Amino acid sequence: MKDVIHFYGFNFRWLNVLDLLIVVFLVIQLYRLLKGSLAFNIFLGLLVVYAVYFLVRFLGMPILSNILQNFINVGIIAIIIIFQPEIRKFLLVLGKKTPLSKDSFLTKLFLPDKFKSYREEENIINEIVMAASHMASRKTGALIIIATTYRLKFDSASSTTIDGNVSARLIECIFEKSSPLHDGALIIVGNRILAAKVILPVSDNPDLPSRIGLRHRSAVGITEHSDNLAIVVSEERGTISYAEDGELSMDVSPEDLKVKLYTLLIDGYA
Repeated sequence: MKDVIHFYGFNFRWLNVLDLLIVVFLVIQLYRLLKGSLAFNIFLGLLVVYAVYFLVRFLGMPILSNILQNFINVGIIAIIIIFQPEIRKFLLVLGKKTPLSKDSFLTKLFLPDKFKSYREEENIINEIVMAASHMASRKTGALIIIATTYRLKFDSASSTTIDGNVSARLIECIFEKSSPLHDGALIIVGNRILAAKVILPVSDNPDLPSRIGLRHRSAVGITEHSDNLAIVVSEERGTISYAEDGELSMDVSPEDLKVKLYTLLIDGYA
């Protein structure tokens, strides 16, 4: 048959090959998603269990096969509970790539009224980059979170509501060392500065550089399980960094930051 592949005496259907490729792709994506997290060792343990299960089935060992099969069936619920943050992050990544996601061409084409104009987004980008550059030159520490798909959930009791326009001058005033709002993060949603002095979760990723401080770890922590961009200005080194999807890019130039913001906020114009 035309849909059968012959390879060293084994016969494979095209669907079997496609099935295998999809599984390999998903395993690689899960490996990249979990690498460096505490759940990574659990992921490796599960791979070992599945490998042993398929091996004993191939060897025709019914007792071990039944034991492992029952363990796997019961373990599915445990996997959902243990990997709940990672599953959420994986679905967020998939959602960003779909044709109907917030920043997709089709959404902007058919629902133009729900999004800011290109000129407004460009102005916001310039204000953020200008503020980061000025603060870096003066070694003023800062942590700015840009919520891209939904209103970021945070503890409102420990934060201060701002609800102001995005401007470099306001951002710099908030992070002045004499300002009572300079500790914590600044949250930007759309074209508004939503709140300041926000306490964020700190990443426990062991692969992060040991020299980084609380701001950088908070930036990574808030992006590990949410679809946001975190911009950090180092108070010690006067450098700019940003975190996205749990990955930290350090010592970037203002131009690099602008390119990143263009890619994030103005899809296709970077």
